[in-house]
Amino acid sequence: METSTATTTHAPEKTSERPARLLSLDAYRGFAMFLMMAEVLRLGRIAAAQPDSVIWKFLAWNQTHVEWIGCSLHDLIQPSFSFMVGVALPFSLASRANSGQSSGRLIGHAFWRGLVLILLGVFLRSIGRPQTYWTFEDTLTQIGLGYPLLFLLGSRSVRTQWIAFATILIGYWAAFAFYPLPDATFDYAKVGVPKDWPHLLNGFAAHWNKNSNLAWSFDTWFLNLFPREHPFVANEGGYATLSFLPTLGTMILGLIAGGVIRSPRSDGAKVRWLVTGGLLCLLIGSTLGWLGICPVVKKIWTPSWTLFSGGWCLLLMAGFYVVIDLLQCKRWSFPLVVIGMNSIAAYLIAHLFEGFIAKALKTNLGKNSFKFLGDTYEPTLHGAAILLVMWLLLWWMYRRKIYLRI
Repeated sequence: METSTATTTHAPEKTSERPARLLSLDAYRGFAMFLMMAEVLRLGRIAAAQPDSVIWKFLAWNQTHVEWIGCSLHDLIQPSFSFMVGVALPFSLASRANSGQSSGRLIGHAFWRGLVLILLGVFLRSIGRPQTYWTFEDTLTQIGLGYPLLFLLGSRSVRTQWIAFATILIGYWAAFAFYPLPDATFDYAKVGVPKDWPHLLNGFAAHWNKNSNLAWSFDTWFLNLFPREHPFVANEGGYATLSFLPTLGTMILGLIAGGVIRSPRSDGAKVRWLVTGGLLCLLIGSTLGWLGICPVVKKIWTPSWTLFSGGWCLLLMAGFYVVIDLLQCKRWSFPLVVIGMNSIAAYLIAHLFEGFIAKALKTNLGKNSFKFLGDTYEPTLHGAAILLVMWLLLWWMYRRKIYLRI
């Protein structure tokens, strides 16, 4: 990891001069990272204190992950971040090619970047544990596992990219579908699934049940190859290492979308492609889930989830692109751009310094400083102050052109 001016992402070149930065990508990335950082607002506590409030219940629900099937706003953070890795790649490749970097150096950098992302994810997951906690299901490790393959696809034709996208989704679906279901004696309680858990699926869809599927079985072997405090039995949330494959599908969809945005097509044609693609992905993903062919489950990143969440990513990208880059309405997006241009720093600040900032605020301002609206709102007001401090740190880095990149 190094500290420097971030690699510039550019809009399609229209003149011989260096084109303007694609701010919509920074803003969208900043939006996704803001949702992650905003977990400190603890909206669920207000909802719990006011159970009759539909508004607080709605806000709290969208700040949490769904139990298994479905999607909340919070569930779109990781797909958005993964999608934008793909969108940015065509611009990054063009920028590096213009700087004269050799293909060997580019490939070496891609594999190095993937390795650093994996190790950084493992490091963050290991904080506070007695030994290194080898796990590969978080956002950074999932992107790191798939990034070298994404990079290799970046220089291939769009047709090849679509073939890779379809192959990954169909192959991953088939692998789960043909993996045998557990027998009647299988004890879900032993793998962290309560007997009365209401989200267990029946029939064909049971191939995608929590902690009894192909990816879970793989992890009971793979993760136990690493030194562990206790043998791995199951992931509490049902997350799995092999999810990096359909996550790679999400990144490939972003790669294709980035190619469209960078292409010489008209602005209208680009927007139509993004919107049409988004609606089609939403329709296909939802239909596969509704028919029971492939449930829409984010936690194991089912192929239908890749399509469903990818549809939202395409539509969000279209919205940011139209408003910011085409209509030139930029001022409102500045707070998001500050975050998006330093997304790795934002991720690290949120994971490493939240506790320190929280304690420092109460130490210096007083323990009761955030209770002026009562105990109900104290966690959210305290969280808002933490969020502001985190943003000010990123703004300070932005002003001094300090960007963390891998």
